[in-house]
Amino acid sequence: MPAIGEYWPGQGGINAGYVAARGDVPAHYLIFGDKDLGEFKWGRYQEESAATSKWDGKANTDALIAAGSHPAAEAARAHTADGHSDFDLPAATQLHQAWAHDLIAKGAYWSSSQRSANHAFFMHFGDGYQGLIGKSHELRVRPVRRFFI
Repeated sequence: MPAIGEYWPGQGGINAGYVAARGDVPAHYLIFGDKDLGEFKWGRYQEESAATSKWDGKANTDALIAAGSHPAAEAARAHTADGHSDFDLPAATQLHQAWAHDLIAKGAYWSSSQRSANHAFFMHFGDGYQGLIGKSHELRVRPVRRFFI
């Protein structure tokens, strides 16, 4: 296993560390894509979404994809690397884990965690600020996947 912050051969990205089991999700490692996918809108401004988990990017991304018209989630889900096509838009706590391990140096990134009909959580990596912003803004997307152990 590579150190946190190093590319994990065959896993599609950078080792972002261990995540303990929670609810129905077993213990796993987070694997962040090694590059940004570009800037996208979150989508469906002024509409509530079922993507409300603060820690489960997969559940959120599944909900956003099912609803349609969520460009940031669609970009993350379309990403493939090392033969893996199970990437998601990270939830708020998954982005925080990337910040805590200094995996992304700067920029503002979408999470998959909705806050309200008009806002979703984002993280600014330059200063570690995590807050909410209007879904119609364009922010960076960095895909994430789970590697179960």
